[in-house]
Amino acid sequence: MTDTEEKTFWKGSPSQWLNIGPFSVAILLAAGITAGGIFFPPAFIGLIIPAIYALWSYLTVRCQTFELTTERLRITTGVINQNIDEVELYRVKDMVVERKWWMRLTGLGNVHLETSDRSMPQIDIPAIRDSINLREDLRKKVEAMRDKKRVREMDFDETGDTEGFGDLGDIG
Repeated sequence: MTDTEEKTFWKGSPSQWLNIGPFSVAILLAAGITAGGIFFPPAFIGLIIPAIYALWSYLTVRCQTFELTTERLRITTGVINQNIDEVELYRVKDMVVERKWWMRLTGLGNVHLETSDRSMPQIDIPAIRDSINLREDLRKKVEAMRDKKRVREMDFDETGDTEGFGDLGDIG
């Protein structure tokens, strides 16, 4: 095995804590249907609706996976039909970790990526454990891939000037 082979260094899925809202709604809806079923027994059939809603919410999060290799980020989504999208690591321009109060309590965080990829300019890796270390590992891999591919990022503002150079036409 050589050092040039692609290796997976992180693979994960979002936490089911993302479903706290949908699960709460399903429980409240089930409680309402149960209360109505006391007075009108055929209403108990309606318990299928919150059960299916909760199951679908669970599967949507469970079937979303993120795989970071030494060369790319692979995103897999979809419960019935599966979509696999990839972004080369050298295309990652910026990374931000967001940890809302409830995420801090549960040890989770969101990693937001800004890329130069046209099909996926913004990528969110939601509700993952150890998000700060993942961001740092990802930053190192991005820099290594840029060095390997000899790629440098150059940003332009709306006027077409390169960032940090200003208007070079006024020099002389």
